[in-house]
Amino acid sequence: MSERIVVDPITRIEGHLRIEAEVKDGFITDAWSAGTMVRGLEIILKGRDPRDAWAFCERVCGVCTTMHALASVRAVEDAVGIAIPPNAELIRNIMFCVQSIHDHVVHFYHLHALDWVDVVSALKADPAEASRIAQSISHWPKSSPGYFSDLQKRLTKFVESGQLGIFANGYWGHPAYKLPPAVNLIGVAHYLEALEWQKEIVKVHTIFGGKNPHPNYLVGGVPCSINIDEANAINAERLAMVTRLLEQAQVFVEQVYIPDLLAIAPAYLDWAAIGGGVKNHLCYGDLPTNGFADVARFKFPRGAVLDRDLSRIHAVDPKDPSGVQEFIDHSWYSYSGGEGKHPWEGETTFNYTGPKPPYEHLNVEGKYSWLKTPRWKGHAMEVGPLSRMLVGYAAGHAEIKDAVTETLAALKAPPAVLFSTLGRTAARGIETRLTARWALEFHQQLLTNIRNGDSRTFTKEKWDPSTWPTIARGVGASEAPRGALAHWIVINNRKIENYQLVVPTTWNGSPRDAKGQRSPYESSLIGTPVHDPKLPLEILRTIHSFDPCLACAVHLYDDKGAKLQEFSTAPAL
Repeated sequence: MSERIVVDPITRIEGHLRIEAEVKDGFITDAWSAGTMVRGLEIILKGRDPRDAWAFCERVCGVCTTMHALASVRAVEDAVGIAIPPNAELIRNIMFCVQSIHDHVVHFYHLHALDWVDVVSALKADPAEASRIAQSISHWPKSSPGYFSDLQKRLTKFVESGQLGIFANGYWGHPAYKLPPAVNLIGVAHYLEALEWQKEIVKVHTIFGGKNPHPNYLVGGVPCSINIDEANAINAERLAMVTRLLEQAQVFVEQVYIPDLLAIAPAYLDWAAIGGGVKNHLCYGDLPTNGFADVARFKFPRGAVLDRDLSRIHAVDPKDPSGVQEFIDHSWYSYSGGEGKHPWEGETTFNYTGPKPPYEHLNVEGKYSWLKTPRWKGHAMEVGPLSRMLVGYAAGHAEIKDAVTETLAALKAPPAVLFSTLGRTAARGIETRLTARWALEFHQQLLTNIRNGDSRTFTKEKWDPSTWPTIARGVGASEAPRGALAHWIVINNRKIENYQLVVPTTWNGSPRDAKGQRSPYESSLIGTPVHDPKLPLEILRTIHSFDPCLACAVHLYDDKGAKLQEFSTAPAL
């Protein structure tokens, strides 16, 4: 006999996500993913100056902010033919890498680690054993017996007071937790240390972009001037601070994040056969090294892998009308026609009048999500760090291939383990090591350019809208921490006529298409073991491995402003 599990909302993510799953004989046999919010940003942008779009797009959420701004300015530059100076490209690349490093570390420790680390078990740990293990896997200085003993005492006070704070309402003691107490204590220590570290690395965004989490961007370049002797510009002192912050970030990644990942993974190798999901992977590519038009020289290669065939990379063109298309067969939207639409012809229409939340169970035969359903040439595609690593590996990208091979060797695991919940989590760590190195590489290139007399960060060419064609279309593609991101813009008489965003979680978390093809979230849950339907830790593990990020929600009110419904909630992890 099957049982329907409802987890609403999924916690430790950005936004509002509902998962329903059918469980039979201890395994998930079917699953549905629903985004229970509406955004409507595309409607807000209509009629505005295209050069202002980035400021609106960046506020689609508070997590991947800089990535949406980057995709937006690229879309406008592509539409009207603007080529930015090399220094602007380097600064954008540094901002990209910082966003990625920060996001991945925060995800691992503060969103995903507690799916594997039992906080309460850490109370039973021997601090001396924790110190021994920590020192055997890393040179990180905070690893003495006294350090772990003091931390354990702080944690004990939390528990004895009945106020676990940020660790409240977890599934502590669940039999799916397998780490020894000493490793759990190390995980809790680094969880707290990462909270302190993450507020430092984002200062790079404030130096180049003026603030965080919503740094400034600019069509035609970046909004900061370079003058090493000027107090109000990017001067020698600030450039030195960027160097120091990037070096500190690399140390934290190499001495804390990666050792923890490699220490935790061996206890959960059974999850290398769980959560694989769809067999197709998409990557737009990013981090240009010779201008954005030279896709062949991106640090992250562009391409698609189909059916897990790493012997062939399929070419991807975001402008191809037969490539990316969005469908709404199971989404709470309406189209003027029933077929899928390429984003340049895309619509965001809210006149659907059928049943929407609140609900007890999803109407899975009808429309059940605010997410549209994107497909690439008809295929459901996974996007994200795993897809980037797979496309890079298959493309023979030397740095990516070496990093993947090194990590698999450390885990004593074959490449097949990558197609799993564990592989998705490992790929994020591999990518973080790469972006930490690349951030310093880009910064050194920037310093070299400045020493050679090139301080340009902006071009005025084609900045004036009077030089634009009457009709212009562009696409700004990027690789947000969670995967392939692109903004498509149609400009008519210097104003935005149409603007469509297809974000990573739309690819990964969308509902089924008309053919019944599941998207990655839904597909990845099939076959997942569930020990106790009332404590669905296993569902969280796989869903969190994607790092869901849905746009900020609206609340449901009637026309008099009264709240219509309180949503039921799962334990707030």
